[in-house]
Amino acid sequence: MADRFFPNIMPDFVQENPRVEQEIEQQGHKIPHQGTEESLLRLLSSPYHLLSEKLKRAALDIKETIVVETWGLTAQKVDDFTLYTGVLGTAFLLFKSFQVSNNVNDLSLCSQIIKACDSASVHSRDVTFICGRAGVCALGAVVAKYMEDGQHLHYYLAQFREIRLSKDLPDELLYGRAGYLWACLFIDKHIGKGTISSTEMAVVVKEVIKNGRNLGGRGRSPLMFEWYGEMYWGAAHGLAGIMLVLMNFELKPDEREDVKETLKYMIKRRFPGGNYPASEEDRRRDVLVHWCHGAPGIALTLVKAAQVFGDKVFLEAAMEAAEIVWNRGLLKRVGICHGISGNAYVFLALYRLTGNIEYLYRSKAFSCFLLDRAHKLMANGEMHGGDSPYSLFEGIGGMAYLFLDMVEPANARFPAYEL
Repeated sequence: MADRFFPNIMPDFVQENPRVEQEIEQQGHKIPHQGTEESLLRLLSSPYHLLSEKLKRAALDIKETIVVETWGLTAQKVDDFTLYTGVLGTAFLLFKSFQVSNNVNDLSLCSQIIKACDSASVHSRDVTFICGRAGVCALGAVVAKYMEDGQHLHYYLAQFREIRLSKDLPDELLYGRAGYLWACLFIDKHIGKGTISSTEMAVVVKEVIKNGRNLGGRGRSPLMFEWYGEMYWGAAHGLAGIMLVLMNFELKPDEREDVKETLKYMIKRRFPGGNYPASEEDRRRDVLVHWCHGAPGIALTLVKAAQVFGDKVFLEAAMEAAEIVWNRGLLKRVGICHGISGNAYVFLALYRLTGNIEYLYRSKAFSCFLLDRAHKLMANGEMHGGDSPYSLFEGIGGMAYLFLDMVEPANARFPAYEL
C-alpha cells in the first residue's frame, strides 16, 4: 500500500515566519535547492501572501505550457473534447485563470477552444459536464455571459436544452444523470437561478431517487446505484457523487431523509482505519485514497452534508476522513482525480466550513509539496504525471487549477464537483 503514496514527513503545523525572506538575505544564506527538506520547510513557513503569489506565478506558467501542448501544437484540432482529459479542461483552466487574474485574453482563448469543442461534440451521446456535451454547452454559455456575448449565450443555452437523456442512462457523475444535473446547477450559478427549468431538473432528480430506491434497501443503504454492474461508493461513479448533486436541490422530506441515511450508512460501514470502500462489495481492499474512490471524494460530500443537514456526525466523519488524506493522501500521482492536487481540496473544504487554519495549512502543505518537487519527481519517474499529462483531471492542469484556488482559499472549489 505504501507504494501508492509518499510518506508525509511534513510537520503537522508550521507557524508562518513574516521575516523568512529577509533572514535568508541578512544571514547570507543561499536559497535552498528545490526538492530538499530545507526548501519545503521554507515554503511552509512563508507568509501566505508571498506563497500565494508564488503559486499563482507557477500556475500561470503551467497554464501557458498546457495551452501550447493541447491547443497550439495540435493545430487547434480536437481529438478529445472532454473536461476530464480533453481540451475543454484547458478551457476550464483558462476560465479559472481569468477569474483569478482578470486577464481578458484568457477568456477570449477559452471561448475559441469551446467553439472547437462544440463542433467536435455535436454528435456526442454523452450528456455530462465532465465527459459530455453538457460540459461544452454549459461552459460555453457561462463564458459567453462573462464576455457579454448575447448571441453565443443564446446559442449555447439552446444547444444545452437540446440534450436528451436516454432511458438506460446511468445515474453517476462522470457519464450519468448526476453529471447532467451538475451542468444545470453550474449554469444556474453563473447565469442566474431559473436559467434551466426547475421543473425539468426535478424530473431528472425524481428519476435518480427512484432508481436509487429500487436498488437500495433490503439490508443496504436507502439509495444504491450501479455502474457497469458495480455498486460504487465514490465521487466519480457512485454514491458520494450522486448524493452531493442531490443535496443541491430542494428535496421532499422523505427524499432528504434517504440522502441523509445513505451517507450515514456509508459512515457506519467504512473501514476500521477510517477510509471508505470503493464499492459495496469491496470490503477488504483499503488502498484507494482518491477523489474518484475513497476518503477524499467522500469527505467533500460529507462537508456538503454538514452544511445541508447541520448534523455534527457529518462534520466529524469529514474531519476523520481528512486524517486519512493527510497521512495517506500524498499520492505518487499529480492529478485531481487520483492525485495530490485533488486530495488538497479536502482540507480547503474543511477550512471553508470551519475556519480552522490548520486545514488551510494542510492544503498549503500539499500545494507546497507539489510546487517544490512535482516536476522533478515526474521527470525522475517517481510520480505519475497522468496518461493525459496536460489534462485537468489526470495531469498538471489539475495542479495549476489548485494553485490558482490557493490564491483565494475561502472561495476554492473542487472543479466540476463542488459548486
